[in-house]
Amino acid sequence: MDKKKSFGEGLEAFFAGKGFYIVLFLCVSVIGVSAWAMLTGRETDVDNSGLDITLEENDESVQTGKTDYPVVTEPVPTPAPKPQPSAAVEIPSEPVPTPDPTPVPEAPSPSTEPVPETSTASADFFIWPISGEIENGYSMTALVYNRTMRDWRTHDGVDLAAELGAQVKSAGSGVVSDVYEDDLYGTTVVVDHGAGLVSTYSNLASVPTVAAGDSVITGQVIGSVGDTALCEIGEVTHLHFSMSLNGESIDPTEYLP
Repeated sequence: MDKKKSFGEGLEAFFAGKGFYIVLFLCVSVIGVSAWAMLTGRETDVDNSGLDITLEENDESVQTGKTDYPVVTEPVPTPAPKPQPSAAVEIPSEPVPTPDPTPVPEAPSPSTEPVPETSTASADFFIWPISGEIENGYSMTALVYNRTMRDWRTHDGVDLAAELGAQVKSAGSGVVSDVYEDDLYGTTVVVDHGAGLVSTYSNLASVPTVAAGDSVITGQVIGSVGDTALCEIGEVTHLHFSMSLNGESIDPTEYLP
């Protein structure tokens, strides 16, 4: 019993010798292993936590057999908002200048000078110079017998039967161009109606009522029936009435109504 050492004495002797170093080595080893284990475990947790966060962001997974494998997809970029067109700003347009209207020339004032009357050579423009039957008609293409001269000759007018002293009127408006005594047809008055148209009144009384240069109107009295036409003195009392256009003899009946 005395030879046997107690546990406490043995332990004390162990630590007093090499045992102390052995225990120290073991302690250091344990501490090192623990530190390494702790460090390694923390890195794993960090990696796993990152993986968990990534998987949580995508709730879709692909199932293969009985095991679900999370599908990690790239985030879809959010399209940038399209710029909205700004409200159109209405720019007032500059007024277009209106061209000045072309000045209209003033109409000339009506002339106060008298306008010479002209003839349209129409039957509506003339009247018979005296009422009476045609004793001898117009004939410039055929000869007619003249009882006073007792021969055959042309006749450039019409003989209108009338009483001696009957009033003779102007067949139309115009200007008295001549008053004269003809050797064959006696007292004669010539009226120019314009446009080359002329009327001639012969076998008038010696003193007509108009003179050369007088203006006359349609129906105005210019004289009276006489017996001054020596070449027709043997005929009944009448007015010898003739007309011409541009110097050429024409049939008066074509211009009388």
